[in-house]
Amino acid sequence: MTDEPEKGRTERVNVLGVGISALNLDLAVARVAEALEHKTRGYVCVTGVHGVSEAQADPAFRDILNRALLNTPDGMPMVWMGRLQGFRQMGRVYGPDLMLRVCELSCARGYTHFLYGGAPGVAEELRARLERPFPGIKILGACSPPFRALTAEEENALAQSVAELKPDLFWVGLSTPKQEKFMASHWQTLPATLFFGVGAAFDFHAGRVRQAPLWMQRSGLEWLFRLACEPRRLWKRYFKNNPLFLWRALCQLTLLRKYPLEP
Repeated sequence: MTDEPEKGRTERVNVLGVGISALNLDLAVARVAEALEHKTRGYVCVTGVHGVSEAQADPAFRDILNRALLNTPDGMPMVWMGRLQGFRQMGRVYGPDLMLRVCELSCARGYTHFLYGGAPGVAEELRARLERPFPGIKILGACSPPFRALTAEEENALAQSVAELKPDLFWVGLSTPKQEKFMASHWQTLPATLFFGVGAAFDFHAGRVRQAPLWMQRSGLEWLFRLACEPRRLWKRYFKNNPLFLWRALCQLTLLRKYPLEP
């Protein structure tokens, strides 16, 4: 078993100093399958404009993204930035889509799952929903943690539960940057092979939140659909982050400002 997330990494695109894996959904699933086959431990981030924007003011969070086994292009702006830098094969690796493809893979190869995240009851709802299209899927545990930090007793209980179950795949749905920080602090102590931070995929696949139509997803307008569905929660994120991202990306592409990518 390998505990080095830096080894065998996929080529990365520099997006404002954040390394985004230069791949598409099929390549991402193949990379996950390879890691599972070889028991290569690590964590997988799915990153869009929000994650890259958060990383601008938080160097520790940027480091977490850059140390991921994979940091997939969750939003179309990541894909466009990659293609402008010569990575023509890049395609969107949307967290909810990646989750379903990996569930499909797990049914064929017998890999096991643990679900961690969401509001009270969401993880169990997600478990039930995934068992319908994937009969035989092995979901060993499901937990919706409190929104606050875990107490020492809760940390110990989680560690004991995961140690007993030893899942291959540990899914985290806590939103960005909380889920990435959780994975970075737990992937070496909790005995699972791969950790995935997929955020809203928990609510989408549990049936609690609607997904944007495909045409909006493919045209980079999913943010507008989500804003219309959850304006009170998301308006600050989108009206602040989106214009700032566009300006920073323009500065990077025109070489007005350098955003070094750590090796």
